[in-house]
Amino acid sequence: MRYMENGLPFAQPVMQLFQRLPAEEKAGAITYVAITSDKGLCGGVNTQVAKQVRLGLADEESKGNAVKIMIVGGKGVTSMKRLYGDRFTTSFEEAAKLPFTFGTASLIADRLAASNPARCKVVSNKFKNMASYDTQVSHAFTVEEANTIDRSEWTKAMDVYSFEPSIYEVWQDLHEFYYGCAIYSAYLESATTETAQRMSAMENASKNAGEMYEKVSLQFNRARQAKITTELCEIISGASAV
Repeated sequence: MRYMENGLPFAQPVMQLFQRLPAEEKAGAITYVAITSDKGLCGGVNTQVAKQVRLGLADEESKGNAVKIMIVGGKGVTSMKRLYGDRFTTSFEEAAKLPFTFGTASLIADRLAASNPARCKVVSNKFKNMASYDTQVSHAFTVEEANTIDRSEWTKAMDVYSFEPSIYEVWQDLHEFYYGCAIYSAYLESATTETAQRMSAMENASKNAGEMYEKVSLQFNRARQAKITTELCEIISGASAV
């Protein structure tokens, strides 16, 4: 959680800037970026992400739109590769082998920017508290979408900030930085959710194991007591016969 609390303030300003742009749902090819984990035993966090990608894919393809999938995390690859492997463009496994940094997110963002998607959505888990989370599908503004926005609306959204050099000179770099921030913040939230759900799952497993141990102990104690009682009855019966 400390990494999330320290990292989100770094990514949120540029994301809030792009959220000022007017969002319009348009037809066309779309790329889903799914953020999952490399390890299991963390409840349904990976299953929910895969489910949202599958639902979105079915909806887009029913409208005639081409769908591509980028996946971060081995669990997402495993759950969707058999049925949707032909839609995969890039997968990033063992991303959590080393501490996830903005540099890692930038590498993923470079691949995303190189593919130049017409539309893009990031599917990840949003941390709420140690017991709950939300699986969200967030719209990420692409370069193509930004270029088709009405110029007056675009200027209205951007003029609240001052840029040096001008926004037109730094726009391409700023957009790539935005991709990196979107992936970085989504991964931080997902990693925190994964850890919280794994702690919850392990706590429930320990509780269930304790309850099972108590039931088995009671069962064996009853069997032992019954055997002792039977032997005592046999001894007493034998003594009475003598």
